[in-house]
Order: sequence, then structure tokens, then C-alpha cells
Amino acid sequence: MNRRRVLGLFGAAGAAVAAGGTLAGCGDTTETAGIVLPSSAPLPPRFRVPLPIPAVKKPARTVHGVDEYEVTQKIGSAEILPGKTTKVWGFDGTFPGPTFEARAGHELRVKVRNELPQPTSTHLHGGVTPPDSDGYPTDLVVPVGDSFDTHMRHSGDMPMTVRPQDWTLHKGTKEYRYPLGQRAATLWYHDHRMDFSAPQVWRGLAGMFVVRDDEDDALPLPKGERDIPLLICDRAFTADGSFAYPSIDPSLTMTPGVQKKYMQGVQGDVILVNGAPWPELEVAPVRYRFRILNASNARRYQLALDDGRHLVQVGSDQGLLARPRTQSSIVLAPAERFDVVVDFSAYRPGSTVTLVNRLGSGATGQVMRFRIGNRASDDSHVPARLSDVETLKRSQARVTRQFDFRLSGKGWTINKQFFSPSTVLARPALNSVELWRFTSDFHHPVHTHLAHFQVLTRDGRSPGANDHGWKDVVDLRPYEVVEVLVRFTGFRGRYMLHCHNLEHEDMAMMANFQVV
Repeated sequence: MNRRRVLGLFGAAGAAVAAGGTLAGCGDTTETAGIVLPSSAPLPPRFRVPLPIPAVKKPARTVHGVDEYEVTQKIGSAEILPGKTTKVWGFDGTFPGPTFEARAGHELRVKVRNELPQPTSTHLHGGVTPPDSDGYPTDLVVPVGDSFDTHMRHSGDMPMTVRPQDWTLHKGTKEYRYPLGQRAATLWYHDHRMDFSAPQVWRGLAGMFVVRDDEDDALPLPKGERDIPLLICDRAFTADGSFAYPSIDPSLTMTPGVQKKYMQGVQGDVILVNGAPWPELEVAPVRYRFRILNASNARRYQLALDDGRHLVQVGSDQGLLARPRTQSSIVLAPAERFDVVVDFSAYRPGSTVTLVNRLGSGATGQVMRFRIGNRASDDSHVPARLSDVETLKRSQARVTRQFDFRLSGKGWTINKQFFSPSTVLARPALNSVELWRFTSDFHHPVHTHLAHFQVLTRDGRSPGANDHGWKDVVDLRPYEVVEVLVRFTGFRGRYMLHCHNLEHEDMAMMANFQVV
């Protein structure tokens, strides 16, 4: 891409790229002026509200050993900014949605009812699911009473090919089946609707999904109230407290995409954890396990404790590491998850420590604060060995493929192709391993549905500090080459890989692969 092209698309931010710099959110840099979407409401004070813990969803019934859940997507309200009401699109009307607690190998089914004004598609991110329960973008739950006439064609000006026969429509409800033939891991669920995933997730359609198993349970890691999910995201707000978002079509009906200057991805100026702005959590001076999810549309985080004490990573996207890794900071691209243990025993009761974001500036450079409470007993510890994790080898790969993530024309492409439901870029065999090589122009967090992988190399060198373990998202940085070894297990059928910068995804940066 030439310098004039970059300047035309991104203005001042593009000039930095053309001059050899990076876009905010595209490398290990702080924010760049003009990219963050500003709130017109005053920013709330930091560390004034307690960290909320989303409710755990209970099954409606258990039939022949299968837990059956019912969840309703509907409009709700929340006081996110003090004294203001924010309308959210939520699972059960909450933001985040309820947390699902599941057992590996124990099937559950979730009936989703859509009472929102627009269609949805629910994706269990990181789940090994049948293709018809994977949350494909054109497999939609249409609101009751909606004829969907205006949605039967792709209406944007991006050159994607979506035909009437590419849509699968479910009137009002759909049941998703999750066999969970996988190891314990911190997963999440979110909307995956064609063209409009980004604004619908921004409005609240996301939640945590924790899979447990006997191996993880047997470890002496912190448990119960000391095993805490942290769903981190950023948002911007209008003066009345509503979510601000730069949609071309705010009705989310016809024309997808965002205003031109936000094409690289939308970042807000308010950091939320479990739906609360810059919250505070009171902790005992003992160990805690935090299941950290970057649920932002486009923002990356480099998380660290402000006093420099280390975080101990015990898990990645797809569960336990082989051994713990002591990290001074952890970089999370959108949709990545990291399980970390923090030992607060060295802190005095009444003292505080802040979780900061070294890729942010000003208010976005802080995430949440911990306040140390009274002494308590602690029988947890982090063992030297966590799990017997198989290490894949290059020699196991039956096929090598390359996927190039690049800006082209009015959208974002993979291998110079805009997404089409009828186009398949790869046909891997079930139970095989392939080597996939990812290359990029800007910053793209690459996510594979169904298939999990291990990072083999980054720019010809060893994996980075945050690349270890089984993963389903890799942090692909500008002009970088990342090789991953991908294993295809579970089911045959059509699945996807795509950029998990949700604005890029909505602007055509998706591709199909068919497991045969």
C-alpha cells in the first residue's frame, strides 16, 4: 500500500503509519489523537464503584443429563455513568450477560429468544461446537414480527457477495447445542451478526462462559469467591448516558460500517470492567485468580500492576498452560483471554494497588483498583506444573497455508478477497494439523472458529511472552509474520477465521474454511 493511499484513508493517523510509525491499537504504542471516540458526557470518577460480578446463569431444566438454558436478548437499562441511564442490548437485558458455568464433556443447550429490534447470531467464542450452533454471521435469529425484508440482501457499499440463499433465518428463537468436548477454559459469548457485530456487541451483547474440568479443579489455585472473571472493554457515551458509536446507519438496518476516521477500529474513552467504569475490588491479602477477557471492539491492553509486582499467568485462551509464567505485564488483543494469579499477601490492609494499561493514556491508562482488606487464611498456591500440554511440531503439519490480512478499497480483506458465505479458502481434514501463516498490513487479532492452535514462530523467531498455550486468537501486529499450528477436531462443516477487530470483521475481513 503506498503512502498516498494510507494518508487518504486515515488522515493524520495514516501519516504516522506512512512515516514508519503505527496506528493506535496497531502496535505497542499509546493512543493517537483523533482515533479515540470521545464521550460528550463527563467522564465518571475512577475507583468509586465496586466491581460487579455477573450472575451465574442457572439451567431451566435438565433432560437426560443435558442442561437446558433459556436466555432472552432484550433491551435493558443500567446506571453505568453516575446519575444517568444507559440503554443496553443484553442477554437477559444485562451488560455483561450472565456467566455460564459448564463442565467439560457435559453437553448443554441454550435457547436464545430475540426480543431486540434487530437480528442476532450468538457465537460461543472458543467453543468446539457443531457448525449449525457456531453462530455463523448469516444464521440469524430474527425478532418476532420482523419480516426481515430489508435484510435479505447485503446492503452496504462494500463489495461482498451475499445472496438470498445464504441466509438461514429462525423466527424468534433458536437452540444452540454445546457438547463441550474440550478442556477447561475461559470462553465468552457474543453477537456475530453479519455486518453489525461491532455495534451490537458495543451495545452489550456479550458475556463470560467458563468451562471447568477435573484437572483444573484438582489444582490448588484460588477458588470460589477468589476466582473472578474480569470482562474488560471500552465505551464512549453521549451526554444523556447512551452508548456513543459512529455507525454510518445507527438503525443497524441497511448500511454497515463506521464513519471513515474510525475505520481502523472504534476505541472509547471509558474503561469498563464487568460493565462498571474503573471499579474497585476489595481483596483479602491472599491469592486471587482472575479470568481476564479483552472484550473491546478494537482496543489492545498492556496490563500491569502500578507498583511493578508480577502477574503469574496460569492459562491462555484454551485453558491451562503447562507451567506458570511470571510476567511483568500482559498484552491482550481483542478477544484474547488470560488467567492470572495475583498474590496480595505482601500488601498492608488498607493499601491499594492499581491495574494499569500501559497502552492507554490519561484515564484509559488505568483499568481498576484493588483495596486490601483484612487478613484471611489462604491454602492456595501455584504449582510448578499445571497441565500435561502436548506441544505440536512443524513436522505434524500436513498442509501449509498463508492468509494475508490487508486493507483493500472500501473494506478489509483476507488473501485479497472480501467475505462471501459461498467462498471457501481452505479444506482441512478432520483430526489433522496444518501450518497457517498469517501476514498483515495493520494490527489484526486473528481468530479461528472451532480449531485451536499453538503459536510456532513470530517473525521467524520464538513465540512471544504472551503466545504460549492453546489459543484461538493471535495478536498479529503490523507487517508481521506469525506461524501457527492448527488442529481441527470435533466436527466437520463450514467454519470461519476472521479479524476480531469487530469493525474490520464487519467490513469484510472474514473467510470460510470447510473441515472435511
